[in-house]
Parts: sequence; structure tokens; C-alpha cells
Amino acid sequence: MKADPKDQRRLLDLQAVDTALAQLAHRRRTLPEHAELHALARELSALEDERVRAQVAVDDLDRDISRLEKDIEQVRVRKDRDQARLTMGTGPARELEALQHEMVSLNRRQTELEDAELELMEQRETAQGVLDGVEARLNDARKRRTAVEERRDQTLAEIAKEEQFKTSARQPLADDLPADLVALYDKIRESSGGLAAALLTAGRCGGCRLEFSGMDRARIKATAPDEVVRCEECRRIMVRTNESGL
Repeated sequence: MKADPKDQRRLLDLQAVDTALAQLAHRRRTLPEHAELHALARELSALEDERVRAQVAVDDLDRDISRLEKDIEQVRVRKDRDQARLTMGTGPARELEALQHEMVSLNRRQTELEDAELELMEQRETAQGVLDGVEARLNDARKRRTAVEERRDQTLAEIAKEEQFKTSARQPLADDLPADLVALYDKIRESSGGLAAALLTAGRCGGCRLEFSGMDRARIKATAPDEVVRCEECRRIMVRTNESGL
């Protein structure tokens, strides 16, 4: 293929824009915020599981305390009823004596229930402290996630703005070059990781960094200036300038 040497050199400008666009795309994919958010998602999931377990522990204790309070209330009601009958002093002596024994048992039962309730309330206080601690860590992790998301979104907006600028600059460059040269350039770029045109500098390919022998340099030097020269190794377009060392 033949192309004006000026057009070949302008391929480097097009390549610079495409390289910048590829770098921006790579930057978008590899933002450190993506990894931070992934780690935070795992942390939040683990904390949420921990919070559920802590909440279940509190709820179970609340249920047990509520059940004890009902039992204590039942004992109190029965004690009040028996005390009222004892105060009235009516009925057979054997029955009144039985009520007195029952009052002793009820007092003992109430004490046992109240002691058990006190122990559960202490356990609940500890469990609530654990739950509060987990929720505090959850809130902290959520705030950190929000901060990272804001930082990510700001960076993505900057990347998008730069991409728009580069894309708008690329089209006039491509339109001003011969269509067949651009077609070849695009084809090579797709198959070579994005780099299609490179400067031939000091006898070395700017694409694969291959250094040419004296014979190869002489062959390339003898090639007409309007001939599009491609590297025998990487098949990229080599743009020749005064810096090519030929």
C-alpha cells in the first residue's frame, strides 16, 4: 500500500488519540474504587449477618423476659388472692394452713423467677451492647461505601469527559486521512492489542521493539517514501522520520 509520508506521520496522531482512549477505558475498568467497593460489599454482607444474629439474640432474650414477667405476674395474682383469703381468716383451719404453706412456696417461686429475670436482663444488656456495636460498624461501613461511590462516580465523570474530548478529536483526524490507510490501520489495531502504527526510531520498531539488522535497515531505507512499511515481526505500520536511523 502507498500513502503520502505526511499521512503516514499523521497516523501517529491518530494512534496517540486511540492509545489515550484505550488508557481511559483501562482506567475505568481498573479503578481502585471498584476493588474497594467489592471488599466493602463483602464486609457489609458479613456485618449484616452478624447484625441478624445479634438481633436474634436480643429478641430471644426479650421473649424469655416477657415470659418470665407473665409467670411472675401470675404468681403475684395468686399470692394476692391467697393473702386476701388469709386476711379474712374464714374457712377451715386446715385450709388456712395450706394457704400459708402455699404462700411460702409462692414467695420462693417469685424470688426464683425474679432472680432468673434479673439474670436475663443482664444478658440482654450485654446482647444489646453487641448489637449496638455491630450496627455502629455497619453504619461506618455504609458511610465508607458512600464516600467511595462518590469518589468513583466523580472519577468516572472525569474519564467520560476526557473520552468525549478525545473522541471528538479523533473523527476529524480519521476523516482527513485516506480511507484505505485508515482501514488498514483499524484492522491492525484490532488484531494487535490497540497499537497499529509506531515510530521507527534508531533502527528499532516502536511497536514490538525489534532492532533491525544493517541489511534490514538498508532494505527499509531503499523503500519508496510513500510505501507503507510494516514490521516483519509484529506487522504494525512503521512510520519513518528523520529519527528512524536509516
